[in-house]
Amino acid sequence: MTRTVAFHTLGCKVNQVDTQGMASLFVQSGYEIVGFDGVADTYVINTCTVTNTGDKKSRQAIRHALTHNPDAIVAVTGCYAQIEPQACAIPGVHVVLGNQYRDRIVMLCEQQTPIIMVDDLTQAKYEELPIGATEKTRAFLKIQEGCRQFCSFCIIPYARGPLRSRHLASIVEEARQRLAQGFHEIVLTGINLSAYHDEGNDLADVVLALDEMAVQHNSRIRLGSLEPHTLTDTFIDKLSMAKSLCRQFHVPLQSGCDETLQAMNRRYTTAAYAQIIGRMRRQWPGAAITTDVMVGFPGETEAQFEQSLSFCRSIGFAQMHVFPCSKREGTAAAKLPQLSRSVKQQRARMMGQAAQEMAQTYMLGLVGETDTVLVEEPYKDGMIGYNDRYVQVLVPQGQPGELLRVRLDGVEDTYMTGSVT
Repeated sequence: MTRTVAFHTLGCKVNQVDTQGMASLFVQSGYEIVGFDGVADTYVINTCTVTNTGDKKSRQAIRHALTHNPDAIVAVTGCYAQIEPQACAIPGVHVVLGNQYRDRIVMLCEQQTPIIMVDDLTQAKYEELPIGATEKTRAFLKIQEGCRQFCSFCIIPYARGPLRSRHLASIVEEARQRLAQGFHEIVLTGINLSAYHDEGNDLADVVLALDEMAVQHNSRIRLGSLEPHTLTDTFIDKLSMAKSLCRQFHVPLQSGCDETLQAMNRRYTTAAYAQIIGRMRRQWPGAAITTDVMVGFPGETEAQFEQSLSFCRSIGFAQMHVFPCSKREGTAAAKLPQLSRSVKQQRARMMGQAAQEMAQTYMLGLVGETDTVLVEEPYKDGMIGYNDRYVQVLVPQGQPGELLRVRLDGVEDTYMTGSVT
């Protein structure tokens, strides 16, 4: 009788890629993957700890698995398991792994003795997991692990450990396989992607190594999040040589106030950030600059929030992910006096309104252009997908995974409409 395994993934895209790799290990060992809401022989919960809410959801998922089948093998891995292994090792949990040794997960689940296998990651190497199966139209390719920035609000350096990068030859081989499978977009991802460095190669070298293959397959390369202080003129010049690179760059700002940035332990000023974005826009005219912005950081005054809001408007982002500061135990910011929930929510609404206005302005500026759209799924009376600038476009026809040339005709709320040319 075939053994079954179910997965539940919380948190970021990197976690999703890690889950795909672990799923491949189980499939190679003869397991059948089933839904997490049903009965399985083994459950794997890949946890998140970026906020206290992530911890709570991780615990809920563990209890959910134990409730569905008290006799099942339950394995808990990921960031919450790394930070709080004892909290994950509740009765019924068989395996607790952090962010290392996941290549051994099948063996550990099948052994008789429950185990907690979490180290401090200080000597960790980049962990190669098999290429995971995906039903998505884009292929996420993980190339980097770990972070050493230690922003005062963030627990991730403790959960993911030091910087580790994947060998370039391994990246090229996976990209070759993904392109051969018919994917028209490869998304390079990592915990601190722009810190990639392996044997003298940086992230731009990775992109250039994949560029010719992507062009030959009529495919494109998209980058995950890029830290501002890593975007030097030399890096930008080298990256601009890639013909297949998407014209969308996610550059986290976090705050548009220098005092708040300093308190966050971010490594740039607003003036430096504006200079970097200006340089990128000169190199890629019309590019979409997207970002993350936090409001309600401990000690943020009304005047500082207004500075942040004004600076964001001056940049004119194509998209902004706005979120209120969430107290995360174990970080430096958690020890500071917190702002009230109502203040955070009010500021999030104001910043969110500005984000919507900027997104509308950006999309209106694209009307009349012709672009490529990667079709994702049915929506309303057509199909919706993303252009290379990560704007959603509704087209009247197409199949998931198909890359179409589309004229951008108009703007409807949060997406654009287009005609296939």
